[in-house]
Amino acid sequence: MATGDYRMKLTNNTVLVTGGATGIGYALARRFLERDNVVIICGRRSDRLAESQQLHPQIHTKVCDVADPGEREALVNWATEQFPSLNILVNNAGIQRRVDLARPEEDWEATGSEIRINFEAPIHLARLLGPHISRQSDPAIVNVTSGLSFVPLANVPVYCATKAALHSFTMSLRWQMKESPIEVIEIIPPAVDTDLQAPGLHKFGVNVDEFADHVFSELGSGKSEIAYGTALAASQASRSELDSIYERMNGSFT
Repeated sequence: MATGDYRMKLTNNTVLVTGGATGIGYALARRFLERDNVVIICGRRSDRLAESQQLHPQIHTKVCDVADPGEREALVNWATEQFPSLNILVNNAGIQRRVDLARPEEDWEATGSEIRINFEAPIHLARLLGPHISRQSDPAIVNVTSGLSFVPLANVPVYCATKAALHSFTMSLRWQMKESPIEVIEIIPPAVDTDLQAPGLHKFGVNVDEFADHVFSELGSGKSEIAYGTALAASQASRSELDSIYERMNGSFT
């Protein structure tokens, strides 16, 4: 049974990290590897997965587009067959697009893909893997949301909405799992220097290794929500404080 005194075991796990070849996912995957865990990463790009495996030969990789329900099911079937001790799912895969909502020609397929990757996939994977990981020792589901779950940046509206929805889902999942052995943890990043939108667009963000080190220090302390920097401020803000942050963040947006 998960309790408020839970301390996530950081060694000798078998961990699946979606979107694990780059950015936050890759940083987390490396830290799991350093602590003697079996680590599986998946992503859409075989070249990036191959680069990760070349740098870390002990890592296991699987090409998977989590936007596709069939590929999610195939991933889970493969992972549980090849790694029966799989006990931790890290739902990290995500995309962020700048979208002008006033443009009727906006490509719905691109919007639909963003929703499927950011929100639909974590729900589906949690439900597909839940029965399996619940039978393992020290099971956990870790969802990576965003400080933008609490206060949106208007020029990335779909991303913000999906992350707000994932935050809500994570709270409900944690409540429903409170009598189960599965611990549900939310990681709430600020802007982090990754290629989330495209290489170079997040150079203003927190260093990804600084953030990942913070996450692992907090995982060991037993927190079920782990935020950092501006994301921590947003996650703890009052409504008036959120309104002020919103105006400041979006003041230059046109």
